[in-house]
Amino acid sequence: MNGSVSPVQSLAHPMVDPFGRTIRYLRVSVTDRCDFRCFYCMSEDMTFLPKADLLTLEELDRLCSTFIAKGVRKLRFTGGEPLVRRNVMSLIRSLSRHLGSGALDELTLTTNGSQLARFAAELADCGVRRINVSLDTLDADKFRAITRWGDIDKVLAGIEAARSAGLAVKINAVALKNLNEDEIPALMQWAHGKGMALTLIEVMPMGDVGAGRIDQYVPLSVMRARLAREFTLTDLDETTGGPARYVQVAETDGKLGFITPMTHNFCESCNRVRITCTGTLHTCLGHEDASDLRKPLRASPDDDLLSAAIDRAIGLKPKGHDFIIDRRHNRPTVSRHMSVTGG
Repeated sequence: MNGSVSPVQSLAHPMVDPFGRTIRYLRVSVTDRCDFRCFYCMSEDMTFLPKADLLTLEELDRLCSTFIAKGVRKLRFTGGEPLVRRNVMSLIRSLSRHLGSGALDELTLTTNGSQLARFAAELADCGVRRINVSLDTLDADKFRAITRWGDIDKVLAGIEAARSAGLAVKINAVALKNLNEDEIPALMQWAHGKGMALTLIEVMPMGDVGAGRIDQYVPLSVMRARLAREFTLTDLDETTGGPARYVQVAETDGKLGFITPMTHNFCESCNRVRITCTGTLHTCLGHEDASDLRKPLRASPDDDLLSAAIDRAIGLKPKGHDFIIDRRHNRPTVSRHMSVTGG
């Protein structure tokens, strides 16, 4: 794949938004498709993008390489489910060259774990050192209810394959009212018992999934207070570059993270932008902002137009998001699904 970038002036300057935040973290959705249908993320009868609308793997390589040339140090692949994209490992292997050159600090992905048994060893061979696995419950029946047709045994086997390959695994769990909220302590103890961190995430009002957000939402401030009755939680200053705030749990000797877009936004330190599988750049998860990078990408074999389009988009990055759960109209704040944007 051709990852070369032209030495135009804008490539030599860091990407700094209007509020002085330097963009160093790029999240790329390589597909909107997924082999699960988690009810808080997708409707059961999803209409996916035509494959012709998606950027090719070569285009994704060129796009990511341009961002790396402009200062991105951390690259995360998301979806949908990134590992269901055909030949996605060729993209990951190609982009791993930036790890070897020192231009990129980390190449990673967020996955539902269903394909990990197949790909874990190759991911490690490509220089991936840690991954996030989305897992909201250890109960097989609840897992089937949440994912609609997922197989928890495949996910658990995938997690073990990843650990055996030497990958550090962090578990992401969405806190869901009246479904898994009572299971969080057990999920945390299980994860910490295997040396894995756990991050809890609030439901985000994105996309019409055919269910009321207020019926799903658990404030993590409430969840933390519940956990504090049973466990000793000590705030940590450390960060993994994302929005999570971490505590150390004395009783389990493990880390617990909280991602709280609803109860406490994390925008003041946001160094992230997102690209969809069609080449649309979103500088904020909670805004309907969109900049088309596919057109300049395809308009010229060099990266001058692309780099200029990126700079224009970064110049429009908002100060923060405005997530709310609309209790009157029961509608999402942002119309696009998380599966299209990338988690």
